[in-house]
Amino acid sequence: MIPSRQIVLEAGKRVAPFVHRTPVLTSRLLNELSGAEVFFKCENFQKMGAFKMRGAINAIQQLNEAQKKAGVVTHSSGNFGQALALAAKNLGVNAYVVMPSSAPTVKIEAVKAYGGLVTITEPTLEAREKSAATIVEEEGAVFLHPSNDLNVIVGQGTAALELLQDQPALEYILSPVGGGGLIAGTALAAHYLGDNCSVVGAEPMQVDDAYRAFKSGKIEYNASAETIADGLKTNLGDINFPIIMELVSDIIRVEEDEIISAMKLIWERMKLVIEPSSAVPFAALLKEREKFKNKKVGIILSGGNVELSNLPF
Repeated sequence: MIPSRQIVLEAGKRVAPFVHRTPVLTSRLLNELSGAEVFFKCENFQKMGAFKMRGAINAIQQLNEAQKKAGVVTHSSGNFGQALALAAKNLGVNAYVVMPSSAPTVKIEAVKAYGGLVTITEPTLEAREKSAATIVEEEGAVFLHPSNDLNVIVGQGTAALELLQDQPALEYILSPVGGGGLIAGTALAAHYLGDNCSVVGAEPMQVDDAYRAFKSGKIEYNASAETIADGLKTNLGDINFPIIMELVSDIIRVEEDEIISAMKLIWERMKLVIEPSSAVPFAALLKEREKFKNKKVGIILSGGNVELSNLPF
């Protein structure tokens, strides 16, 4: 089911009072390097440091009063947990966040600092899902999936909606692909608000399940998840996948060294702190220069929650 134009526009109005309208920045040097005119939508400046605040705030606002009173629950190793905790705090709602024991301490502490009620589990998806289901049963809380919930997806798309309002002549928007929420939302925004604007996904070669799913027409999985782009290790879901299949034009895969090189360029040339996942779309643009030559290209810089003690350069 493809949400309507109305739903996409309403999400934009709904999230606006609670999120930063992040800047769109350009770099003459990066334009020259890439051969394209590039517009970076800086979600690294978003509240809690990533685009995920948008989906969380949109989804919580759609709940009825009884549901809000019972609270919301999700499982997350970091960014969506922080987003849900902060969004819930802003709206006076309890947020239960199930986190794996392998999650960085800094992310666990951040969720707690935003008022999230944290439960630590074994670092398996099964353990996380079981723990979240228990909270749903015992507290009556509403489960919100980080990327496979329609209200979350449409909320994430408000970054591209703002980008297109600022730059209506874009010919392409490049988005990273992990769980599929951001690219599905971006594709919806481009479909309704772009002027013949194509959406292209970018994905690490090491976790190329979305690329394979795009080719096979069914959701695929990864045998391993060894990539520096730790935000892109998750799989597509049954709600976002049909939107991606219908509205995304291509998915480009990039190698680890290409991600690191693109990340370093953005840090050095634009003085922007971005996490590795954010560098993946720019790496894809550099890899496929011919495809994007002389085009107006938007890039979603998805977040800036990077561990400074663990930089790849």
